[in-house]
This record gives sequence, C-alpha cells and structure tokens, in this order.
Amino acid sequence: MRKAVRNGILIDEDQAVLPVTLRSVQYAYSCYEALKLKNGEFVHLDEHLRRLDESLKGIGIVKTFTDEDIRTWLEMLKTAEGLFNETFRILVVGERPNIVFITHQETRIYPSSYYDEGVGCITYQGERFLPNYKTSNLLLSYLALESAEEKGCFEALFVNRYGYITEGTRSNFYALKGKKIYTAPDKDVLLGVTRIGVSECADELGLEIVYEPVYLKDAFLYDSLFISSTSMKAIPIKELDGKAVPRKSGDLVKELSELVGKWE
Repeated sequence: MRKAVRNGILIDEDQAVLPVTLRSVQYAYSCYEALKLKNGEFVHLDEHLRRLDESLKGIGIVKTFTDEDIRTWLEMLKTAEGLFNETFRILVVGERPNIVFITHQETRIYPSSYYDEGVGCITYQGERFLPNYKTSNLLLSYLALESAEEKGCFEALFVNRYGYITEGTRSNFYALKGKKIYTAPDKDVLLGVTRIGVSECADELGLEIVYEPVYLKDAFLYDSLFISSTSMKAIPIKELDGKAVPRKSGDLVKELSELVGKWE
C-alpha cells in the first residue's frame, strides 16, 4: 500500500480521507500545491512553499504548521517510500488546527510527439474564482477539461468576459510573435512556479515577456501558441477549437521547453 502523510504521521494512502460533514470540505475551503522530486531533490521547494503561503493567506486560512514541518514531512514520505523521481501534492484544509495531507504519484512523462507536433486544445468560456490562489475550488476546471477530453483534446483554455485567453485548466498560456511572448496579466491567472521559469528561460533566449491579453479573435495571428506547467515544461498548441495553429516559431518553443526542463 502506498503511503501518505497526515499532519506529520505516516499513514496508508487509503487512510488519507476527510469526513464529508466538515464545513471546510463542503465549502472546498482548502489550498494545495504540487511539486516535483527530481533525482532525489525537491525542485524549487522554497518557491512552492511561498506559493502555498500566498494561497492560504489569500483565502484567510491561518497556518497551524510551519514551512519546516512541511520540509520534514516531505522528507519523511520520500524516505519511507524510497522515492527518487515523483510528484508530491500538499493539501491544506482550513480547519483549526489545519489538516495537512501530503500524497505522491509518479511524475507524468508526456510523449515526445507532444513537443514535436503539439497538442489540441479547446476554448471554454469562464473565469476561475480568485485566480491568483491555488484553491480546491476546481469545478470550472473539471468541467472544462471534461469538455476537452470529450473532443479528443489535451487541454481547455479559459476565455474571460472580455474575450481574451487567460490560462488553461492546469497550465499557463502563451502566444509568441517575433521576439515577444504574450501572456495574460498576473491579476488574471495562477502565478505558478513554472511561470517564473518560463520568464527566466525566455530572458536567456533573448525573448521579452509581455503581460498583455491575447484575444481569442487574434489567436491565429501569432507565430506560435504554447502552454506550460510543472509537469509539461512548454508544449506547443497545434490546434485550437479544431483549427490549425501557426507553428512559425516551433523550434524556438522547443528550445524554450528544453530550457524550462533544465530549470526544473
């Protein structure tokens, strides 16, 4: 049986459960963070813990644990399971004291064809509630991703009330034109750790990040479109709503993806 951690105690994964009668469960009053273990080391752990703190503060959850607790519990689970390359998920439920679960699963490895040929995406009308915070309010993302999968696509991209693409259900969205990468303003999206990596790697390639809306009506006028996340690095989009997307900068997106992979 795979193991998990609950508030510093090692448990069987099937014991990582919550009573449905808890108000925090019924109202999805919780935050989460996902991070990689790569070659035995947790990747950008400081940044992930900072992101978790920002999410908790953003929705008013007062921490009853410390960052050092999380570090200790991650190491406990890593050692107990003999893990070397894995993805961990931290869930903090807003009870007093907090209920903290740490679980793990194999890091997903995407086919090389995703990076060479790109993936299909759909657009989905909607805006995430409190987009800067990684909360468990994921109904919109669930519905959008279900719609994408029903259409045989990899990801769904949210289009807000103003008609521009903000982000994916599990990714950030970018449009490349010349030497500029366009992405939604920070206030409209989840400020994930990999978004920092894309910015740093773009700078290394001499590319400028421009935080301006990419309107759906203009999406096919860019040289290339791509998405990124902790597990994806940078994956090009080959089709959007069934229509072929330009791949004029395909080699540049692939180079950026390789740099993000090294940054991780």
